[in-house]
Amino acid sequence: MVVDRSRVFRPIAIAVLTVSDTRTLETDTSGALLVERITSAGHTLAARAIVVDDVARIASRLNDWIDDLNVDCIVTTGGTGLTGRDVTPEALDRVKDRDIPGFGELFRWISYQTIGTSTVQSRACAVLARGTYIFALPGSNGAVKDGWDKILAEQLDSRNRPCNFVELMPRLREV
Repeated sequence: MVVDRSRVFRPIAIAVLTVSDTRTLETDTSGALLVERITSAGHTLAARAIVVDDVARIASRLNDWIDDLNVDCIVTTGGTGLTGRDVTPEALDRVKDRDIPGFGELFRWISYQTIGTSTVQSRACAVLARGTYIFALPGSNGAVKDGWDKILAEQLDSRNRPCNFVELMPRLREV
């Protein structure tokens, strides 16, 4: 990461959504990892929730946060695999305005360094929905670390050069 120390860090408000049929706040280690990394980076935790693997319920939670002006960004963990209950990408399809294809591509490239060809089973993705970024990570702690530490920490830092997601935020709702 190239951090331009002459620029001011602009914290953003990030909501964390864990998609799981089995996890609770006490057992949600990937969600807890995200919360720790978000706050350690200087951002604000806007909200945290766990939703079962159901397209309508996931989309409903996402829509609530997208419409909340106190949420700048949403990071989800879980539900990005290939099984029948893995429906997070389908939920993002229901709320999105635009895909951010480079996120999933970069995530799988980074993940390949750790888990090899098993990364092809990941449907990690990102979208823009009514001016809100949504990043969908797999549910493993390793995937959360890869996604946050090697992509999101940099792109959600307003000092990152040559460009970052934060500097685009004032223009995301343009028509």
